[in-house]
Amino acid sequence: MHENNTTAARLLPGSLSLTDIELIRLGKLIYQRAGIVVNTQKKEMIFNRLSRRVRELKLNTFTAYADLLESHPEQPEWQIFINAMTTNLTSFFREAHHFPILAEHARQRPKDYRVWCTAASTGEEPCSIAITLDQVLGSGLRVWASDIDTDVLAKAQAGIYRFSDIQMLNQTQKRLYFLRGSGHSREYVKVKPALLANIHYQQINLLADSWPLPQPFDAIFCRNVMIYFDFSTQLRLLERFARLLKPGGLLFVGHSEHFSQPTLPLQLRGQSVYERMEVAP
Repeated sequence: MHENNTTAARLLPGSLSLTDIELIRLGKLIYQRAGIVVNTQKKEMIFNRLSRRVRELKLNTFTAYADLLESHPEQPEWQIFINAMTTNLTSFFREAHHFPILAEHARQRPKDYRVWCTAASTGEEPCSIAITLDQVLGSGLRVWASDIDTDVLAKAQAGIYRFSDIQMLNQTQKRLYFLRGSGHSREYVKVKPALLANIHYQQINLLADSWPLPQPFDAIFCRNVMIYFDFSTQLRLLERFARLLKPGGLLFVGHSEHFSQPTLPLQLRGQSVYERMEVAP
């Protein structure tokens, strides 16, 4: 049945368009699989992100593409779809005020200090965390970094960036943690193996029933992620994060993300940082 739909959808090149009905259908699919909320304001963005893939498959309607995804829950196309629909905006030491807070927190509880970076993207944030902890505690595997997007995780594990990407780092950080290329590669840097060894990368869908992670954590970074979820998903994730944090552990969120749910054992410390409070038995 799906093969017939696919064949019928192969129309003339350049005729591809995204209808509101198709947008709603694709929005339901990404919400069910990844919790990401799509609205009509994102129509142009969704078209731009998916149209090339639809054409690569020699389809000419998004309906046929949705049929392909729904043909089987383990359809390999799902990961390509998720990767395309995921927003990855990051930089080294983004929202820089968080890192002195992390450093001081680590100094106060140095034993077995562990951090989970829930949206690793292309690696800038987990590297920033690892640099901060290395400067305070020395080397050691302390950062678990995950993302739903396999493409960005591959880039994070490679650890190759433009030299311009690390301009906000000081000279000591550049020297200690990065290798600069030469010749045609002079405009690129590579994270030194010693720093990469302090980070464990893995794919995790935050909507999954279980997260294969060591626990508990001293700190969790989930910055600029919750804005893509609805309230019920946000609350569910916050409850799970709280259970993974040690008492006194910190949850770092984005500057535009604010949560005030009295049932959560999380208290705002300021500057988009929440502390895991002791819960009475």
